Amino acid sequence: MNISCGTDIIEISRIKETIEEMQDKFINKIYTQHEIEYCESKNQVKYQHYAVRFAAKEALFKALSQLLENKYSISWQNAEIRNDKNGRPYVKFIDVQLDQIKNIDISLSHCKEYAVANVVILTH
Repeated sequence: MNISCGTDIIEISRIKETIEEMQDKFINKIYTQHEIEYCESKNQVKYQHYAVRFAAKEALFKALSQLLENKYSISWQNAEIRNDKNGRPYVKFIDVQLDQIKNIDISLSHCKEYAVANVVILTH
């Protein structure tokens, strides 16, 4: 068994500025429809939720890097960040099969200025 991890931190203002500048072009490239609906439902703090999901995907890609043949074998749209009924985040893979993954643990946090994510992957 192997363990790999990835961490990412981002300024929320960078995501907000990018969304305001590029609008749907950026949002639809990075986020799934489910993620967009979730973030948009957060009204005043939606940019915190967009930013933390961006950080989560970056952290996930860092942790996955040793498992991938090349960095283009997974895209932003292949990893969806969801929350279970208790609010705990998890990753749902879409249109990609990563059989070697036994478990993924993901932790997200954000405040007024920053969003951070940590991902730990256990593989066979």
